[in-house]
Amino acid sequence: MARVLVVEDNVDLAYGLQNNLEIEGHEVRVAENGEAGLKEAGQWDPELIILDLMLPDLDGYRVLQHLRRSGNPTPVLILTARGEESDKVLGFRLGADDYVTKPF
Repeated sequence: MARVLVVEDNVDLAYGLQNNLEIEGHEVRVAENGEAGLKEAGQWDPELIILDLMLPDLDGYRVLQHLRRSGNPTPVLILTARGEESDKVLGFRLGADDYVTKPF
């Protein structure tokens, strides 16, 4: 199965995602902020990144922008409470592969 990196600061939501993905057979790591997410993405080489936008220290847009500018092609699924059309457009322009709003 796939290596999945979850970048989410809500501990309960991160745990739920991790638990469900692991039940499906995926290997999962969780990063609780943007800086940790970038570090984990570079060191672990996940096959999918599930990325929140509203993160402490470095928001998800900046994480995504850094990933794409550094040439990281890993698919990124944005999972966020920000559901405005402008948020979605920005996410896709910065290189997101999909965009899902909470609650899901």
